[in-house]
Amino acid sequence: MSVLDLICYARTHSPFYKELYDGYDSSTPLAELPVIDQAAFWAANTIRHNQVLTRAHTDGLIFKTGGTTKAPRVSFYTNEEWDAMCRTYAETLPAAGLRHGDRIANLFAAGELYSSFIFALNSLQRSPIDLVQLPITGSAPVEFTLTTMQDFDATVVAGFPTTLCRLASHVVASVGSLPLVRLILFSGEALYEDQRSLLSEAFPGAEFRSFVYGSVDGGIIGTAVLGSDDARVFRSFVDSSVLEIVDVDTGKPITSPGRPGRLLQTDLTRRLQPMIRYPVGDLAEWVDVEDGIFRLLGRADEGARVGPVTLHLDHLRAAVDRAGIAHNGVQVVIRRVDARDQLVLRIAGGEQEFEAVRNEVYVISPRFELQVGRGVVAPLAVEWVPALEVNPRTGKTVRLIDERPV
Repeated sequence: MSVLDLICYARTHSPFYKELYDGYDSSTPLAELPVIDQAAFWAANTIRHNQVLTRAHTDGLIFKTGGTTKAPRVSFYTNEEWDAMCRTYAETLPAAGLRHGDRIANLFAAGELYSSFIFALNSLQRSPIDLVQLPITGSAPVEFTLTTMQDFDATVVAGFPTTLCRLASHVVASVGSLPLVRLILFSGEALYEDQRSLLSEAFPGAEFRSFVYGSVDGGIIGTAVLGSDDARVFRSFVDSSVLEIVDVDTGKPITSPGRPGRLLQTDLTRRLQPMIRYPVGDLAEWVDVEDGIFRLLGRADEGARVGPVTLHLDHLRAAVDRAGIAHNGVQVVIRRVDARDQLVLRIAGGEQEFEAVRNEVYVISPRFELQVGRGVVAPLAVEWVPALEVNPRTGKTVRLIDERPV
């Protein structure tokens, strides 16, 4: 489907897009249409009385984000859309480093409306090269995972970095290493140097590659670039989506390499739940504009990815408000502490009521509380400051600061 056909279809059949594009001509170029406001989009994309969908959802799949649960983000796919996405991605699997006959331990998250395990399973089934899957899931006991990988001579292990590191710790403590594993495919989180060291100890013969860059919200966004040693570099799916990088302050498209901006995606294959100029939540820069190759630079200001959990900034601010604290602003900081991600809330001019804030954060994201309890992410920290950090160019408060090493 062309961009103009998608825009026309969305504004005709989706109440949300009809209102969003009110006043815009049907021939308005994509770059001149409004960027989706995430809060408005997800407020309209409800389970009941949905205003985003273009028709009744009568076939396919329903997924929910792995982030906050107080206001869950639900994504709807038809069978045709899901199959097309998996087939499109499957064609790029050799670029991720897979070889004929590889045996892949799939440790992505399954159940509870998560998409990662099913996406990996379906995509690998459609691979242009012969592969064998071990559908273990990331929630399986590490003892079972290790035994299964040994029994069936796994050569590849795929999953979230936190899941892979939990397995690696068990491997080192129990058998020392698994030298047969030659490839580690990670997705959903960044892979940090301290994690690489642990994984290299457990899997000394393995190289690290990104499985896919995407989300349940936006679908597949980028795939690994064959021959690139930079795990942050991806190639967009130019035949099935339009990727834009726009200036953070002006919203103007960036068309030259090396300039950071917000990443927007338009998926040309999804008609049921159209995603047009959708902010995927990351900053990026072009490496090669014509070939659609870009480099990720970290999170934008829509959500904070802490280990395997996404916490949306508006929900975190609301948590501080519900804690009954009068304040002059909230700033979210993510840093690396003791080889784990840590969520830090900076509160300007507020009373020091840590437990009240922590309890409200746990209310909006029980999954975050669970991962803290498991030791996957560091405990929440709160900093009480006289003023928040601002953008020196605009004077605007910086909502999200990522202090983790690149």
